[in-house]
Amino acid sequence: MSILSLKDGNPVRTQAEQIPWPQKAPAACPISAVKARLRSVGLRPTRQRMALGWLLFAKGDRHVSAEMLYEEALRAREPLSLATVYNTLRQFSEAGLLRQVSVSGPKTFFDTNVSEHHHFYNEDDETVVDIPGSEIQVSGLPVAPEGMMVSSVEVIVRLRRADAEETATKLAGGQRA
Repeated sequence: MSILSLKDGNPVRTQAEQIPWPQKAPAACPISAVKARLRSVGLRPTRQRMALGWLLFAKGDRHVSAEMLYEEALRAREPLSLATVYNTLRQFSEAGLLRQVSVSGPKTFFDTNVSEHHHFYNEDDETVVDIPGSEIQVSGLPVAPEGMMVSSVEVIVRLRRADAEETATKLAGGQRA
């Protein structure tokens, strides 16, 4: 899929204008793109998958929990159960359309950006933000057990608001016990 631009009034297709899936702008994500993407990974484009695919991918890269997506579906007047949302997110993840980010116990977010990258998790407001993969260097990984290999390394940097005392201590160069 590519975007056409106008140069001197004529449409021009350029390599720089290629937008990979997931789409970066709602206008660039027609329902036909959702259907094609589902089919390309072997998933049948059911009404539920199409509705959830549109909600997930039409807004660009983002992180959602099943509960957040369920609430969006309700607001969009899509008659889906929470179980359907969970099942669909699992299917999308297994097919490689989403990446699961487990932040705390059962709290899991689903990331529409499946490229190699890491995350900040804000414990105060329970939000997840991408960190480009190139910004974190991981070294000293242990050797995988026999018959196994490391498939990926994901770093989650947890954030919380520092209180006034912690901020003053850090600014003064001291450490708090």
